[in-house]
Amino acid sequence: MTLAVPALAVPAHGFLSPTGVEIAFLLVGLVTLGAALVTVTTRQLVHAALWLVVALGGLAVEYLLLTAEFIAWVQVLIYVGSVVVLLLFGLMLTKAPIGRSPDSDSGNRPVALAVALAAAAALVWVVLDAFRTTWIELDGPAQGSTAVSGEILFRHWVLPFEALSVLLLAALVGAIVLSRKKATEDTD
Repeated sequence: MTLAVPALAVPAHGFLSPTGVEIAFLLVGLVTLGAALVTVTTRQLVHAALWLVVALGGLAVEYLLLTAEFIAWVQVLIYVGSVVVLLLFGLMLTKAPIGRSPDSDSGNRPVALAVALAAAAALVWVVLDAFRTTWIELDGPAQGSTAVSGEILFRHWVLPFEALSVLLLAALVGAIVLSRKKATEDTD
């Protein structure tokens, strides 16, 4: 004999009763947004790079909260590890100023804000339009699993992935060339 549980005894889960994971997701998201805003508004390049570490680390935590462990570790290894180290390496090679840099602000903040808002609106529109009729299959393997992520990456996104790696390599070579040019000009 089984006992029936009345529907009123089961706690309702909804907007007004968030779970701990949802609260953590919101708090980490706010910290990540704050770090991203400080990254683009600070006038010190090294501080911007370090706040970028916080923002990218926050995204990795968000992936962990979404149970996409593989994507979270890729975020940590590639973006937090490699890209930020590459950025700091480039700053050191080009002998960028450590403190406040007077030439880091061109005075185009209103134009930059308008372009950023237009780009954000276009991105939101493109994403909403692209995924309007997309449904997530809940019966198959988990969407953040390594098998699904690898299949999607190497079936649909291999060209942008490789283009990004070439872009990062070009940035590193450019930083080395710029640092070598200054070194030879100083000795002449």
